Parts: sequence; structure tokens; C-alpha cells
Amino acid sequence: MLPVSNTSTVSARQIFTGEEWIANSALLVAESRIEAIEPFAEVPQYDLLVPSFIDLQIYGAYGKLLSVFPEPESLSLLYRYCLQGGASFFLPTVATNTREVFNAAIDAVRSYWRQGGLGCLGLHLEGPWLNPLKRGAHVASLLRTPTKAEVIDLLKEAEGVVKLITLAPEVCDPELIGIIRDHGIRVSAGHSNATFQEATSAFKNGVSLATHLYNAMSSLQHRAPGMVGALFCAESTMASIIPDGHHVDWPALQIAKKQMGDRLFVITDAVTETSEGPYLHQLVKDRYETAGVLSGSSLTMLKALNNLLHFGAIELDEALRMCSLYPAKALGVDNRLGRLAPGYEAHWTALTLHDQHLQLTTL
Repeated sequence: MLPVSNTSTVSARQIFTGEEWIANSALLVAESRIEAIEPFAEVPQYDLLVPSFIDLQIYGAYGKLLSVFPEPESLSLLYRYCLQGGASFFLPTVATNTREVFNAAIDAVRSYWRQGGLGCLGLHLEGPWLNPLKRGAHVASLLRTPTKAEVIDLLKEAEGVVKLITLAPEVCDPELIGIIRDHGIRVSAGHSNATFQEATSAFKNGVSLATHLYNAMSSLQHRAPGMVGALFCAESTMASIIPDGHHVDWPALQIAKKQMGDRLFVITDAVTETSEGPYLHQLVKDRYETAGVLSGSSLTMLKALNNLLHFGAIELDEALRMCSLYPAKALGVDNRLGRLAPGYEAHWTALTLHDQHLQLTTL
């Protein structure tokens, strides 16, 4: 899963490039990039070699929620958690909070990078510009409609670090969304009560993503198709989904996949137990709740992949793309990540099929 240094060969019985399977072959890697894929006649190192997974929404791991512990150590723990689920890359996320917490998380990412920390693609801010009617577990008192001065000030602080912002487009002036986009930040619609018309307009004017499909957004009704209906009808807008069986029922996931195809990708939305801060996540069986409200998952990307296969009725090739190539496209890094192909960075995950479940393989 880690980038390969210097010149090396990584072989497998089957290599998935992101587009196709190539049998009995090896990646030729130099300076951490793939130079070629060539036939390999010897006994291969691995069974299945696939592009590393990418998680664009994860909040904390091993008791260190980033918003409570905004420090490089929290990001190191997140990276370790992600690797154990087959993901080499992640976008740490902070839910609606104070500006001081956002600033501290931004500083933590910068410090992590300066220390040589791996895997962190930037920061995802989920809020505070959300609709209170669809706040879910977000803190109501911290939600607000942004002013131009607030947006510009945050963007100045976040320069080069924040890569994704989730907001409710109906509570944000389109001009402000344009300013965010002009700073190279992806805008995702979420925690929104937008009408079909409002959502469709947003998708045509700079909002390229939607956060956790179905959850905390206006639903599809026969006389009010809402944001879900707008997403199903959109041409290019992508959406994340949480395949843990709690956030979304399996038939609903299957319906979404049929409607959205390659515009649907996986996030874990994983949190960790904490007794500090406004989000007191507590593990309830295999999910997390805050004051009785569903507030996060206990997924890894590997668990999500297996769920897609066993409960989502999705073929392996497409399930792999939903965990790697499509998140890369959503963040605009699919020119270097999400594939095993010449010119791409050499980040891979090795898998073995055991008892009908895919497992990580290590040498």
C-alpha cells in the first residue's frame, strides 16, 4: 500500500488497472511512479493487486477525533487506520465547529505535512454553512449563513490546505460558492433542504459533488423530487455514499447505483469514540451515535468494498472503482491516483479472496 521507492518490481496473479484486469504481470516502478506493466513468468508476490483506496470523509481514529485533538498525531493515527482498510489516501474531516477549531485543524495538516506525514490530501470542512432543518448530528447553535467577509477570511487561512467544503447551497449566495471554487476548492452539497430546482441550479453553477447521498438532504418525493431527485437527473455531479447498512438501506444503494453509475463513490464517514467536544460519539454495536442520533460509521474502505459486493449487488471491478478511481475524480486527482497505469503514482493494495471476502495481503 505504501509508495515503492527506487526501481522495483511488484507482481501479482491479477492486476486491476482501474479499467481492466491483467493476468500474471508486474508493475515496474521507478521513483515511486509506475513505468510499465509487463508479463511476469515467475511465482507472483500477490494474488490481486488493485489501486489504493481513497477516503474523502473520515473524522478520527483510535480515540483521537481531529476536531478534539487537532494535531499531527491525530492525522498519523488516521493514516494508520486508513492503511489497515486498504486506503493510502484520506481527507480528514471536521464537522460544524468554531472557527478556532477549524484554524487548529488547518494548522495540524500543515504541521503533519512539514513532518513528512503521508496520505493526507488536505482537509474537508463539513459545515458550518448548513441548513438547520437537515443538520443531523451537527451543532445547531454553530450553523449559519455565511457572509462574504467570513468566506474570504476563511479561504485566506485555509490556503492550500482545505480541498473540499460541504455546504447547503440554498443558504449560501451563489457568488460565495463561486469564490470558493475560484480558490481551487471543491464544493459539495450536503445537510441541505434544497428543492429540486435549487439543487439543479447549484449543480449547474459550481457545486460538483454531494455529501453522503440520501442522508441529511431533501428526499425524492413524487411531488417534490428534492436534492436526491436532482442528483439522479444531473449529468456530471458526483455523490458520496456510506455503505454500512445503517446510513443507507441496501436496495436504496442499488437504486442509486443504477441511476448514477460512475458518479457514485464511497466514503467511510468513520468517527471514533470521544468524551470531549460537541460531538460525543459513542459506539452502538457497529455504528456511532451522538445523543441517540446516528453520527458516523465504523467502516474501513475494505469493509465498504466487501459490503458493496455482498449487499450492494455491485461487480468487483465497479466496486473497486467506487473506492479508488471515482473518489480520485471527485477530488480532481485522477491524473495521478486511482489507477495502476504508466505515469501514475505507485500506490497499490494487495488483496486475497478468503471465504468469499476480500482481505488485505502482506508479505
